[in-house]
Amino acid sequence: MPIRIQMRSRTLLTQVLAVNTLLVCATAFVATAVAHGRGQDGAASSRGLLVLVLCVFCVILLNSLLLRRRLAPIEQLVARMDAADLAGGSEPASNAVAPRRASREVQRLTERFDAMLRRLEDERRQAGSAVLRAQEQERHLLAQNLHDEVNQALTGILLRLEATIGDAPDGLRAELRETKALANQAMEELLRLARQLRPTALDDHGLVAALESQVSDFGQRTGIVARFLPHGPVTTLTDEQQLVVYRVTQESLTNIARHADAHNVDVELSFAERTMLRVSDDGRGFASPLDGSPQGRPGGLGLSGMRERARLAGGRFSVFSRRGDGTTIELILE
Repeated sequence: MPIRIQMRSRTLLTQVLAVNTLLVCATAFVATAVAHGRGQDGAASSRGLLVLVLCVFCVILLNSLLLRRRLAPIEQLVARMDAADLAGGSEPASNAVAPRRASREVQRLTERFDAMLRRLEDERRQAGSAVLRAQEQERHLLAQNLHDEVNQALTGILLRLEATIGDAPDGLRAELRETKALANQAMEELLRLARQLRPTALDDHGLVAALESQVSDFGQRTGIVARFLPHGPVTTLTDEQQLVVYRVTQESLTNIARHADAHNVDVELSFAERTMLRVSDDGRGFASPLDGSPQGRPGGLGLSGMRERARLAGGRFSVFSRRGDGTTIELILE
């Protein structure tokens, strides 16, 4: 049983080569014994043995080279399978090309494996897109309810307060005005949350105007110096890509406000052969994030969520950070 387990743990090349070597050595041993039994003299026997050893060595060497060359494509395919399994879907599937001298079986196996990877990638992309669409629909419904129901209720409260202030005693007017101010503040916060849930500016004015408004609102709300820097003529993006850029910017700014302790933020959006978004801050940075925050605390979409959004939109998402030297979030859409 131990020998069988040990053989299974070896590579296919090692096993085949070991078996062939044993067969060649056994044949050589039998041939030597037969020749010795026929009564050859010592010198002839020694020369024959030397020639036999050289032949055995050449056979083993040629066998090793041939097997290694023929089995290399299989080892490469196994390595690709391991890499795809370790990636866990975080990277898009890439096609592998079997070596030109690979056997037909290996070529077919490589083609089938690539087809399976592409199918799994398509299914994962479709499932992820469906989840994101469902999330956006929920956000839209919630924003609409906040605007239509809660906002209307707050408006009614403000109107009642305004009517009550005129008839209230002097001692209550100050408190009623303070209550009215709090209600106004709640309404403004409610409308801001509704805009975050459903970026109407993105639908009405386009991506650049929506990002400019978002960055300006972020600076006013947090006191952080925030600049929006668009570069180049605007490139036409799909609705999904525009939403990805908007959400990644939104989540990056949220994480900066919560965790970065930054004083300056630059949001750059450049259009050329590809669209690139870069959000940079001069905060404290981090060494090894666990999620969308330096301390590994959950932060909305988080880094994994932003990376998944970018992948589903056919883009690349990168994070560059060093403790004490700020953080840069980069999104590239081809």
